[in-house]
Amino acid sequence: MILKVYTSLLLLFLVNSVWARTVRQVYDDLDPDHWSRYTSECPQECFCPPSFPNALYCDNKGLKEIPPIPARIWYLYLQNNQIETLSEKPFVNATHLRWINLNKNKITNSGIESGALSKLKRLLYLFLEDNELQEVPAPLPVGLEQLRLARNKISRIPEGVFSHLENLTMLDLHQNSLLDSALQSDTFQGLNNLMQLNIAKNSLKKMPSSIPANTLQLFLDNNSIEVIPENYFSAIPKVTFLRLNHNKLSDDGIPPNGFNVSSILDLQLSHNQLTKIPPINAHLEHLHLDHNKIKSVNGTQICPVSIALEEDYGYYGNIPRLRYLRLDGNEIQPPIPLDIMICFRLLQAVVI
Repeated sequence: MILKVYTSLLLLFLVNSVWARTVRQVYDDLDPDHWSRYTSECPQECFCPPSFPNALYCDNKGLKEIPPIPARIWYLYLQNNQIETLSEKPFVNATHLRWINLNKNKITNSGIESGALSKLKRLLYLFLEDNELQEVPAPLPVGLEQLRLARNKISRIPEGVFSHLENLTMLDLHQNSLLDSALQSDTFQGLNNLMQLNIAKNSLKKMPSSIPANTLQLFLDNNSIEVIPENYFSAIPKVTFLRLNHNKLSDDGIPPNGFNVSSILDLQLSHNQLTKIPPINAHLEHLHLDHNKIKSVNGTQICPVSIALEEDYGYYGNIPRLRYLRLDGNEIQPPIPLDIMICFRLLQAVVI
């Protein structure tokens, strides 16, 4: 189980490195005699490095519109401009586009021509962070693997906008204006391969419903969540990294075994209103509880297995795997209780 999780995460985070090696191999095989042709096709506002003929750099050029994109381009960099519209015309010949970076522009939903994005059939990565979007743009390319929409003004997610994005592995919506009402039971329907969902820094008061079942990483920091529903994580049995820092969780808002989930390896509950450590699972490896209202720690009570049994079976038993425990910013006075060390024998760092 854990091996599969880490394998999946490796694919998610190192995909750019794989692409880089593939592209470099293509570049090395190029005939230098063809560089002049590549240069002549390059829009005058942009930069086309001869050694990277599939990349087009139009970033930081003060552009107000997108220039015509040559057919050979796979990677398009348009960040840090003044672009307000996204139309179909510049992409007529760019049928091989894999990657578009449009971060830090002035694109609005009304400025996106209908169908301009969905016709980019081979697009895998779409970055639209730091724009002026008020809702998730639609329709989107069906082959997308990453969609980054952080730091916009998104308060609405159109019905069915994700229904055909079966290849999407990362969806980043953090730092927008999403309310609970924006996340319906079918909002994420169709995201069957989603691995990372980031809805941090919005205005949620409740845990979002119907998170895709294959989600590994769920980021909900900096919202106003008060309650974890009973058996909430049974619907996302593969969740491994869970971040709920900077919310309004109290002891009463967490079910008795709310976080006693075997799949969770990294649990972050910093900057909440907890007065005690909630029950955890023996598989948990990292626990962040700093800046709560915890006054004391009883190792016997929080130990996910019986300390007596652990002493009997030692390392041959199911000993807890906790390696990192952060408790600073509470009201706990050192030293660390001995029963904490007896229970969590694999601990490598305790911050108190």
